[in-house]
Amino acid sequence: MTLEEFKDFVKTGKPLDTEEIHQFMDKMGGEARKITFRLNSAYHTPEEIRDILSELFGKAVPSTLRVFPPFYTDFGKNIEVGEDVFINACCHFQDHGGVRIGDGCQIGHNVVFATLNHFLEPEKRKMTYSAPIVLGKNVWIGSNATILQGVTIGDNAVIGAGAVVTGDIPADTVAVGVPARVVKHI
Repeated sequence: MTLEEFKDFVKTGKPLDTEEIHQFMDKMGGEARKITFRLNSAYHTPEEIRDILSELFGKAVPSTLRVFPPFYTDFGKNIEVGEDVFINACCHFQDHGGVRIGDGCQIGHNVVFATLNHFLEPEKRKMTYSAPIVLGKNVWIGSNATILQGVTIGDNAVIGAGAVVTGDIPADTVAVGVPARVVKHI
């Protein structure tokens, strides 16, 4: 299986339940861990961090990207970031389904992006399925927030610290809580 074949498959929303898919995910996870261990094990200049992230993402990252390690991902090759993005320390990207971060976004400490989910039925629970997470422009995600699969957050939205975002959040709003709900328009 190639990376493009995998990305095309996850777009279908079908369960990730074949031996070929599991082997590919294991292989990619191992590669991602090797790179993130290197990133997280020593001090690196901002330029070095961007070089390592370019290797991890499989494409050049913008020169305006700022990331404070440690940074974690279990796949790495399905993350896209825009210009002037800041990602604070200890963020976790489960990016199998795709994580797209628009220009000017700010991501707080310990934020989790989870693009995989399991079925509720016990006999199917070991199977996973994915859906992308998309952040518009100038989104601010507060520390310790969790963004779940299939969520789109509109331009200029603010997600409060500790929120769990289970559904789409409109542009120009503030959302807080568990599950996150809109409490203010900005």
